[in-house]
Amino acid sequence: MDTRLVLVLLLAPFLGFLFNVFFGKKAGKSIVGIAGTLSVVVSFAVTLYFFVNIQANPQPIEINLFDWISIQKFNISFGFLLDQLSIIWLLFVTGIGSLIHLYSISYMHDDEKMHSFFAYLNLFIFFMITLVIGSNLLVMFIGWEGVGLCSYLLIGFWYKNQAFNDAAKKAFIMNRIGDLGFLIGIFIIATLFNTLDFSTLKTLITTAKDTNDFWVAAAALALFIGASGKSAQIPLYTWLPDAMAGPTPVSALIHAATMVTAGIFMITRLNFLFDIAPSVQNIIAIIGAVTALVAATIALTQTDIKKVLAYSTVSQLGLMFLALGLGAYEVAVFHVITHAFFKACLFLGSGSVIHGLHGEQDMRKMGGLRKAMPITFITMLIASLAISGIFPLAGFWSKDEILMTAFHRNIALWVIGSIASIMTAFYMFRLIYLTFFNSFRGTEEQKHHLHESPSLITFPLIVLAILSFIGGIISLPGNSWLNNYLSPLFSKATHEEHALGTTEYTLMAIALAGAFIGIGIAYKKYLKDNTIPSEDVEITGLTKVLYNKYYIDEIYDALFVKTVNVLSNFFSQYVETTLSALVFGLGKGVNELAIQGKKLHNGSVGLYLFAFVLGIIALLTYLYSCNNF
Repeated sequence: MDTRLVLVLLLAPFLGFLFNVFFGKKAGKSIVGIAGTLSVVVSFAVTLYFFVNIQANPQPIEINLFDWISIQKFNISFGFLLDQLSIIWLLFVTGIGSLIHLYSISYMHDDEKMHSFFAYLNLFIFFMITLVIGSNLLVMFIGWEGVGLCSYLLIGFWYKNQAFNDAAKKAFIMNRIGDLGFLIGIFIIATLFNTLDFSTLKTLITTAKDTNDFWVAAAALALFIGASGKSAQIPLYTWLPDAMAGPTPVSALIHAATMVTAGIFMITRLNFLFDIAPSVQNIIAIIGAVTALVAATIALTQTDIKKVLAYSTVSQLGLMFLALGLGAYEVAVFHVITHAFFKACLFLGSGSVIHGLHGEQDMRKMGGLRKAMPITFITMLIASLAISGIFPLAGFWSKDEILMTAFHRNIALWVIGSIASIMTAFYMFRLIYLTFFNSFRGTEEQKHHLHESPSLITFPLIVLAILSFIGGIISLPGNSWLNNYLSPLFSKATHEEHALGTTEYTLMAIALAGAFIGIGIAYKKYLKDNTIPSEDVEITGLTKVLYNKYYIDEIYDALFVKTVNVLSNFFSQYVETTLSALVFGLGKGVNELAIQGKKLHNGSVGLYLFAFVLGIIALLTYLYSCNNF
């Protein structure tokens, strides 16, 4: 029974993909949208079934479909693992995925390739489910590479625009760098422990009396490099903001429910490995904190509504990695969940705004939309309050847990995380004020056609706004359902509750005060003073540095892209030319020998007999000389 249900969970989106690929164009847009959405809803329904069952019986479900690779004592099965972690992840992958599919029915209705879009979305969900439920690192790697492929297809969906193609290639190539690290980590683990199965690895590592600390740390570091690529951490983060080139539902799916959470999932799944590599955990925490701060500073100056949200995602992912590096895996999972709620709401809300403005994404050309688009405004306001960490919304509780953990374990990282959080409140309400308040700054034609989005767009926004408001109840300090639910996955040493005391209340107050300071500064500048960000050519000083993202893309271009181009040109002009001359020279030599040899084969019997006699004489002479010696 469980095996059949797991296959339904996995294959329903894949069947949706096949239907839309082969029959979608003929079936019509309505059928395409319904089929694509229902396939993910089926997976969500099966996930709910497993969620209810694991509450009653907390034993994980392990299913081995068949033996995949068998080399001496090294065996890998193609199997699935459904435990507390994979099921909670599936809930928001399939649940939010269903809402995004529903939203896309209206958002993409006018696109001529709507069937391809839904096919790619379904395939994306299929590979993400594969990644989450894989019982070993190799099955996980299939899903890992699959979501990378789908991100390429969806980011470059509007492929007639070359800039969008470049963004898709950038995402694909940068993720390959991280994936190489992931592969190296897999090879090291296979060599060290002779298995890639998660359950077996956990038993071996937790019961081992002695491990090779150097190679364990090397494996953990390599895996973290893989996670940095997928989850956009320094230095492999620059692909994610450019991924905004894809349609807005893609942005929501990548940022909220699928690809960028893969790295956090993988590290959480292998928590027992990272626990015995404290040096790597320190690196993860530091890089997470720095990423959170750097991305937040960039978001302060962006004028593209989706770019602000993109750098916000990078910053929030940094906070999640900060929690992972501090060993607070359940706290990282908590923020992944709440972030999925409010970030999906924000991206879909930005899509509603863009839809209403016929493609406009520059906040300098928005303003005054709250009356024309009240549902979009209210839902985005709730989500912005949540991500800013305002009590009692979901983001307050999860972000507060991360900052409390950092305070107790590393004050410096707490300071960095707190500054990033204050900046978050500022740039999110900068977005709200520029988009929805004061007077409209777009064209008269846009103003004339302003309207609220259709119900298929606003309904997912309402659901996500509600979840953004109440989602924090799953893990309240001192009474965390989520911590208890996930407790079988973590050692007691890393699993701790934050009881509420004077210190904790003080930290909450500081975090809340910081959020209100950020919102207050944004209010003064962008609502009361009605400041409009300068045009690109007028931006100067530090603002210009931040607006141009610290020129990291230009630095990468100079260090890597141009270097590769120079090497390519060198090999093309010199090495390849020389080798070609050598190869063609040998060919010409052989050809010339063939021409001369062809002259001997002229059909003259007398010449052949003469050559035969000469050969016999030479042979006899050689034999005679050998006998004399």
